Amino acid sequence: MAGRGRKFSAPTAPTPSTPPTPPTREIIMKPDYETGIIGAGFGGIIAALKLIASGRTSFVVFERASEIGGTWRDNTYPGCACDIPSNLYSIESEPNPDWSRRYSPQPEILSYLKNVAVKHDLYRYIQFDSEIIRFEYIEQSGFWELTDRNGRRTTVRLVISALGPFQSPKLPEIPGLDNFEGNLIHSARWNHKVDLKGKRVAVVGTGASAIQIVPAIAPDVAQLTVFQRTPSWVSDRYDLESSPFYKSLYRRFPKIQRLVRRGLFRFLEFRGRLFLGNKFRYRFFKKLCLKKLEREVVDPDVRRRLTPDYAMGCKRIVVSDDYLPTFNRTNVALETQGIEKLIPLGIVTKDGVAHPVDAIIFATGFEVVDFDGIKLFGLSGRELYGEWKQSGIAAYKGTVISGFPNLCTLLGPNSGFGHNSVLLAMEAQMNYVMQYLAFLERQPDNAGLDLKPEVQQSYNEALQQKFSGTVWASGCKSWYLDEHGNNPVIYPGLMGVFQQETKQFNPADYQPVSVLSGTTQF
Repeated sequence: MAGRGRKFSAPTAPTPSTPPTPPTREIIMKPDYETGIIGAGFGGIIAALKLIASGRTSFVVFERASEIGGTWRDNTYPGCACDIPSNLYSIESEPNPDWSRRYSPQPEILSYLKNVAVKHDLYRYIQFDSEIIRFEYIEQSGFWELTDRNGRRTTVRLVISALGPFQSPKLPEIPGLDNFEGNLIHSARWNHKVDLKGKRVAVVGTGASAIQIVPAIAPDVAQLTVFQRTPSWVSDRYDLESSPFYKSLYRRFPKIQRLVRRGLFRFLEFRGRLFLGNKFRYRFFKKLCLKKLEREVVDPDVRRRLTPDYAMGCKRIVVSDDYLPTFNRTNVALETQGIEKLIPLGIVTKDGVAHPVDAIIFATGFEVVDFDGIKLFGLSGRELYGEWKQSGIAAYKGTVISGFPNLCTLLGPNSGFGHNSVLLAMEAQMNYVMQYLAFLERQPDNAGLDLKPEVQQSYNEALQQKFSGTVWASGCKSWYLDEHGNNPVIYPGLMGVFQQETKQFNPADYQPVSVLSGTTQF
């Protein structure tokens, strides 16, 4: 967020200096904690609950902010809500019968997380204002040394990274950002001190955040211009307020709420097959979206410009009941000319037209991997993000990475889903992590447990082949694809398949790492 005359800049951590490695290290025989969890959003909370349920309490949760919540703490823009039904976007072991709506708003989701943390006394495990910026695997001891921004160091045997992919806001590279004299706001760092009422406002972007912001602010602003580079496929949301009857029913009969959750899961899996080459479902849901567009947008020219020309699902399908009708308002305009530059009092598009605005809202997404803000060193000094930047992002089952023993990630590479709740993916991954941890604990002394490189390579080769015939391989450009043409974000299958895959832990996929020498033992 920035005030007048100041450029918004996404908070990026300075690259920490890398001190020279000393010739010898004191061998630590016992770590400060058995497990270190990075992040106290949904992923970190799910990880902590799984550890406690297994009887393991020697763990710490590092949180960069002063409160839990992750993306649901940071995103407070108008209209912010979940786009997955609440009964499915919740922790399986922690159902909430009192959701106010079918799709919960941001404050309610954040409150839910806090209530879960209080219920299970999780706050005593959390170190706030502890942003980990350096991870180093100490081969002489078999532990990870974690260093936060304040220089504090902690040793753990196992790291569970639950950072999530939506931390660092991304701004488009537009000339003149420093010249604009109005307010610049990113959707993920909303400036609540800026009053948009009666102002001329521009929204840049038409993704999941923009389709919530636009209808939320349109009634209050004098003029709203939506700058669209690519139109989104918009599906019906069917959002409704939860009735007291259903809340009472769920409280009295929890099994009914579990059945509703299961039904939602099966419907989303049914719809998810449209991504995977099922032509009948693809045509059916595409027709529904086009009918919705025809029904909700009056002006045929605006409707034409809101019609996507790429395969549905190649980019994220957004859900909304009120985004498309907003373009029927007299104070809302759709601009599809590209942005040339910013000037002190507005935006100039590539056709040379100046658009005077008082505030610009960037709903332009996130840097999925913070390549420069974090350093993560594994065996023989290998630095993970540097390797990923050069050769591409890859892991095994989105959860473990060869060359980085005793490190597990939640929502790592290829564990994203465009059709179902990511909480289900994280819970599935934690089922795998718990098996990994149990096997690690059976290793001698403090030996590390490293994934064999050929296992990771063959897994990813097969994974990328599975994209053939899916909507993600249809030729459209999206942030899912890297510069090599690979898709390191999405899992090319249904959630149920991923859940089965992460149930299978094969000890033969791993090799122990000697504590004394740092070499692998076969």
